[in-house]
Amino acid sequence: MIIVHGMFPVRKQSRQRALELMQEMAAASRLETGCVSYEFYGALTNDCQFLLFQEWESVEALQAHFETEHMEIFLAELPSILDGEIVTRRYEVRIQTDREGIDLTDEAEPPRQTSEVTRPKIIH
Repeated sequence: MIIVHGMFPVRKQSRQRALELMQEMAAASRLETGCVSYEFYGALTNDCQFLLFQEWESVEALQAHFETEHMEIFLAELPSILDGEIVTRRYEVRIQTDREGIDLTDEAEPPRQTSEVTRPKIIH
């Protein structure tokens, strides 16, 4: 699973347009193959700061998202509403397995001790 989160600072005078763009983007993105969740949230301490949180089944699904028409429209309108830089982070979540491929997250069977454990990889 791929998780992406980002912070969007928007201009006070553009806040309403930003909300409309975010609603359109979230609705269209949720219909995409491989989209697990896609949501914008408003910050409690700053009504012009928004958090984007998305979950995708795979890197391929996320890449396909970047190539959609609604992404193109969203990116074209962003410069007119932003009040600063967007900060994003992307994480890849994997099942933790030992060297024999046994799922270490399975609670029914305790993990065996081994020095060669595959760790989840984080991508920024």
